[in-house]
Parts: sequence; C-alpha cells; structure tokens
Amino acid sequence: MSRKIIIDTDPGQDDAVAILLALASPELEVLALTVVAGNVPLPLTQRNARQIVELSGHKTPVHAGCDAPLKRKLVTAEYVHGKTGLDGIPLPQPTLPLHPQHAVDYLIDTLRAHASGTITLCPLGPLTNIATAFQRAPDIIPRVAEIVLMGGAYFEVGNVTPAAEFNIYVDPEAADIVFKSGVSLVVMPLDVTHKALTSREWVEEMRALGTPVGQAVASWTDFFERFDTAKYGSAGAPLHDPCVIAYLLEPSLFTGRHINVEIETGSELTLGMTVADWWRVTGREPNAMFMGGVDRDGFYRLLTERLGRL
Repeated sequence: MSRKIIIDTDPGQDDAVAILLALASPELEVLALTVVAGNVPLPLTQRNARQIVELSGHKTPVHAGCDAPLKRKLVTAEYVHGKTGLDGIPLPQPTLPLHPQHAVDYLIDTLRAHASGTITLCPLGPLTNIATAFQRAPDIIPRVAEIVLMGGAYFEVGNVTPAAEFNIYVDPEAADIVFKSGVSLVVMPLDVTHKALTSREWVEEMRALGTPVGQAVASWTDFFERFDTAKYGSAGAPLHDPCVIAYLLEPSLFTGRHINVEIETGSELTLGMTVADWWRVTGREPNAMFMGGVDRDGFYRLLTERLGRL
C-alpha cells in the first residue's frame, strides 16, 4: 500500500526536484500540493507548482494557501531562485487549473476525512499553511501520521542570517507552532542538505536522459548551483528539498538524533534559529528527529533511478 502524503511547497528549483521525485515513486500517493509564499510570492509559487505537475505528466491537484507569514512581512529569495522562482529553463504556462479550495481548508478537510494516522505532511517551505491549519482546527493535529520537513540548521548555522535557515526564518512563529504541536517530526536541516551536493557528472546524467524532466532538472541545477558555489565555495549545489522525499523512500540513507528543537521568535540576532539540543544538555523532552548525515551516493542513485521514470 502506498503512503499518502501532502507536499506543502514554495517552488523553487529544489522543491521541483522533490515534487518530481515523489510523483515518480509508486510507494507514495501524493494527494495534493498545497502552496505557500516563500521563495517567491504566492502567485508565482502556485504557478510553478502547476508547471511542475504538468511536466511530470500527472494531474495532482494544486491548492494555493497563505500569501504572507503569520505575523511578519514576507521575505523572498529571488536572489537564489531567479525572478520566477523556477528560472533555468522556460516552461509553458500551465493549463492545469488551480484548485479553488484554499490550501488550509484542504488540509483541514482532508485530515478529517481520512483515517487518523494515514497522512504524512511534507513541508518544503515556510510552515505558514501547516501552522494556520493547526490553529484553526486543533483536532487535526493528532490525526497527522508524521511531518517530514526541510528546514533549520545547527552545525551549519544559517543561510539567510548568521543563525537562521530560510524556511524557518520566513515564518518563525509558524515553525514554533509546528515544533510544539506534538506531531512526530523528522527534520532535514542544512546539516544534511549541505552534504547532498550535486556533481557535474550527475547533472550531465540528467541532461543525457533526453526527457523533458531530465532537461529541466539539469537546467534548474545549473541555475541555482551558481549561487551556492559562489557562496560556499562548494563543488556543487545542495538539493535541499528532495531529502524529504528520499527519506520517505529510503530512510536508511539518513542518520540523526531524536532531540529537543526550539524555535527562536524573539531575538533580533537569532530570529528563526532552530535551537537544537544535539548534545542533550537541557533535559527538555525530545520533539524531533533532527538529521545530521546522508549517504550522498545512495541519495543520488535514488534520484537518478526515479527521475528516469518520468
């Protein structure tokens, strides 16, 4: 039986690869994409999500959600992802219609309609949609099987401030609600994703597939790789969000610790920091499986095999 998931996303080139990986994997039943403002504003993220679904050949419904964080002005990342959020290769305007139901309403209704513990939430961007649904309908919280998310950092520190990773920084109040919700959490922080670096060989392998998906993945990677190689001096770019989907497919690729993670919401210096008690010095109750390692070769073998199916 396939695992039912909802991908909450703000595409983003690496979001796009994660979505394609999920749609290429029969072990996963992607019920819908719920879209949030993040890498770029909501009108672009919802369009990008529909373009990605169409590229995959699927008809997965796309629901637009929150266009701003709970309490703050939206911070975006066009300097990484380009003005569309999906720069790198021109894609046609999507014909797949945007579902009329708001993403938050969809989350609430779907979690209530399905048996408790059968739906996994996979946030790839700011946690605004998830937190809003939890605030409006607390009864759905214990119905979530698990949340596997990309966000945060500890040993790698921040990528948008000295202390904070982008997804958490954009809406720290939303992250605080999710991390305190009591739902089983698996966190893919920069500590993992910065070890999942692309290689030139892998990018060219994608291009050599000769498929629209292969061409898009290679072009997207070429585009956002320039930012990471310039910033970090690395040989490739980290594919952040596909780590979430790869974990669902092959959890043995990742290693981590079940620890307490708190979200900083008050400090100007460390706003959005994931304060991870890696060494278990606080005595606080663990609330998240916080990943620290990845089998990079296994990760890219999985990506190559699955993306080659589309």
